[in-house]
Formats: sequence, C-alpha cells, structure tokens
Amino acid sequence: MDYYLSVATFGALNVILALGLNLISGFCGQVSLGHAAFYGLGAYAAALCSVAGLPFPVAVVAGMLVAGIFGIVVGIAALRVREDFLAIVTMGVGFLFLGVVRKQQWLGAEMGIAKIPSPLDKWGYALLAIGAAVALVLLSLHVRRSWMGRAFGAVAQDEDAARSIGIDVAGYKIAAFFIGTAAAGLAGGIYAHMTQIIVPDAFNFIQSITILAMVVIGGIGSTLGVVAGAVLLTLMPEMFRFINDYKLLVYGTLLLAVMRFSPEGVAGLVRRLARTAQARGGRRPA
Repeated sequence: MDYYLSVATFGALNVILALGLNLISGFCGQVSLGHAAFYGLGAYAAALCSVAGLPFPVAVVAGMLVAGIFGIVVGIAALRVREDFLAIVTMGVGFLFLGVVRKQQWLGAEMGIAKIPSPLDKWGYALLAIGAAVALVLLSLHVRRSWMGRAFGAVAQDEDAARSIGIDVAGYKIAAFFIGTAAAGLAGGIYAHMTQIIVPDAFNFIQSITILAMVVIGGIGSTLGVVAGAVLLTLMPEMFRFINDYKLLVYGTLLLAVMRFSPEGVAGLVRRLARTAQARGGRRPA
C-alpha cells in the first residue's frame, strides 16, 4: 500500500508541475525550459523554513511565494525576449539555480538538506498532493474560461495585436509566470517534507524536460490533456523499469512521435477519435 500511495503522491505532484508550466506555455505562449528550478526553489525555501522551526503550512506557503517571486523576475526578463531566446533564458535559470545550490554550504551544497521535519504520514501527503492537484485543475479550467484566459490566449496568438486592443501584455506575461512558478513551488514544498531530504540533482535539466514532455504529450493548452500526460509519464517508469535508464531517449522519441502524428497531444487525439466516432454514428445506412 505504501508503494501505491507514493506513486499517487508523485503523480499528483507531477500534475501540479505540468499544470503550472501549461499555464505559462500553453495558455500564455511563453516558452520555459527551466521549470524544475522553481520546483527546487519551493523545495529549498520550504525546507529551510521547516528546519528553522516554522510550521509546515507556513513553510509550504513560503516556498510558493519564493518560487513565485523568482517567477516574476523571469517574467520581467521575458518582456524583452521571445520564443527561442526566451527558451535559452529559462534554461539558463535552471542551470543558474543548480550552480548556486551546489556551491552554497548553507544550502547543503552537493549533499542537499536532510532531516527536514515531516508532520504528515504517507496518507496525509497523498491526500494533500491530490487535493492540491484537483484545486489546480479547477483553477486552470476557470482561468481558461475567464477574461484572464482570453487575454492569455490573445497574448499567445499575437502580442502586437493584443496590445493594440488594450491588453496589458507585460502584466499578463508576468501574471502567468507568477501563477505557474508558484504552483511549482507548492509541489516543491510538499516534496521536500514528504521525502525529508532534497538534493540538487532532483531539480536538474532532465526534470525540466520531463515536465515539458508531460505538457506536450498530454496536449499543450489543454488542462485535462496535461493531467493525462502527467499521469502517463508518472506511470510509465513504474510499469517499465528500463525507462529510468533511458529517460531522455524515451521522452525524446515520444515528443517526436507526438509532433509528427498528433501535434495536439493526447487531448487532440481523443478529440479526433470522438469526431470520427460521431461522424460514423451519424451516417445512415443506404
């Protein structure tokens, strides 16, 4: 039972991470290749707060805020760059984060931070992570249908056109980065307390690519598709153990296959199959 609870918890954390990136890249069209850095920022900030004696809820909220504030900084930087250059900037953020935590002794350097207080049992963390994931799903669905979601969509389609009709492009870009990175910080705070130890390699570039793969394979811009992608890529390494040794190869192959055969990911494939079934069902026999 402990194993299944652990898989469910990590699956929920991956859903939170993927939905946060989807809000940045899928909703607002801002490319990000360093999402794991914000995951790590939330984990380290929450861990330091707990080690210092702050209550668990305060530590997790602190992790969210730290990640969100750094997200605002990246969002401001994103105002001057687009597309490929933005991808390079966010990738650099990820490498900068790793470079800093690996050299700072007060952050544990390569050994990370251990003996993090853990106030909940496995059931508690599973319920907390799943509840947070469900809340983020509902938030994403609401944002998609709201005026904010329509503004995000306009920014993603054409920034100049959005600006010409009075949309605050800069404000919405920064808002997208804040919400998306704060979600990553939430996942990091839960992760740190659940595992009771964090090390830099848990938040490396491969983790960023894994989160991106969840979004793209699920269907970038689709909330439920991204949830499916996160669950799929959580279960695959558990069902097929060899994948753990070839993650980049497997995920790269999956991304190429999705881009070639179903650019809209799992969500687009499901929609096409539904339309095909509906069309066939609507035909009348001669």
